[in-house]
Amino acid sequence: MHSPFVFALYNNVVRHTGFFARYEDVEHCRTELLASEQIITVTDFGAGSHTGAGRQRRVRDIARTAAKPRQLGQLLFRLVNHFQPRTVLELGTSLGLTTAYLATANSKSRIITFEGCPATAAVARETFNSLGLRTVELIEGNLDDTLAPTLAALSAPIDFAFFDGNHRYEPTVRYFEQCLACRTDQSVFVLDDIHWSAEMEKAWEAIKAHPEVMLTVDLFFMGLVFFRKNQPKQHFSLRFDHVMDKLLDRARRLSA
Repeated sequence: MHSPFVFALYNNVVRHTGFFARYEDVEHCRTELLASEQIITVTDFGAGSHTGAGRQRRVRDIARTAAKPRQLGQLLFRLVNHFQPRTVLELGTSLGLTTAYLATANSKSRIITFEGCPATAAVARETFNSLGLRTVELIEGNLDDTLAPTLAALSAPIDFAFFDGNHRYEPTVRYFEQCLACRTDQSVFVLDDIHWSAEMEKAWEAIKAHPEVMLTVDLFFMGLVFFRKNQPKQHFSLRFDHVMDKLLDRARRLSA
């Protein structure tokens, strides 16, 4: 790697193997969700599930198949802990585990998270309450209807954004471009599942080519986007070695 910024980020944040006490709190919530027999009716505005699950789903099954794995949630925690953003957007709350990692990484951050499914949002609120998270604002409804007015009402720029709300090309690029109006040169955007489908591959390539994007890091499961104008446009593909094999094995089991 020829970028000192990426070299430091990769070694000190991405590959960091230390322990943060708040990890245990979030994982305790995961354990409870994995044991939940509650059945909810899921409303999905995105590309749907790779597992072919129907609308009636057990919370434990959503936690097992749709919630971000521990390793990726903790990577998001480390990114927020490192960059210390004041305003964080998450497009796609699900059961609230990823939101919890984002919120516990910096108690001073304002977390705005979007969830389209009312039943899933209700479970997420229970997650936030159990962790005592007071800085999370959950906005319920279709992102096509809720994102633009929320951005228009922001009084501060977006310092950090995690895109996990729709796994199709056009909405992903549209949401990204909408958020660009509120970013700064120091903002960090993270896109989930950039190689999840052909549409997500296409969206990732379009975002990399965007003239305002100066630096990207492809970690296979996630893509990091930076707007730092003090360096030439560069794209990196780096291995997330200490979690890659486990996550690939999990994906194989789910698709079997």
